[in-house]
Amino acid sequence: MTTTTKQPERYSDAELAEFKELIENKIKNAEKQLNIYIDAYKNGSANDTEDTAPTFKSFDDGSSTLSKEANSQLAIRQEKFIRDLKNALVRIENKSYGICRVTGKLIQKERLKLVPHATLSIEAKNRQN
Repeated sequence: MTTTTKQPERYSDAELAEFKELIENKIKNAEKQLNIYIDAYKNGSANDTEDTAPTFKSFDDGSSTLSKEANSQLAIRQEKFIRDLKNALVRIENKSYGICRVTGKLIQKERLKLVPHATLSIEAKNRQN
């Protein structure tokens, strides 16, 4: 007589509550970071060469443009990260959080703690590569 240990089909409500708290904290931090990027993009901090000699100003214009583009890209990535985290909260509410969308198996807890918006198990992720 062999007993097979069946893998749970979903995380328990207590585990989902832990993940929810983790994700909500990540969203708060990500939104703070997004505001920093947006402020830097809009040049709200005014740490530039506006009040210095014209020769330095013309030299720095190119650098300022590159910096604004970089901050814009960072803001776009941060917005996507926040959207992915909020989608993870929806999956928690639906009790489908942590289930790999390819294999249907539970994603390892360790992976979800590091990448809480993950929708693929390591197994499925490796198949993609």
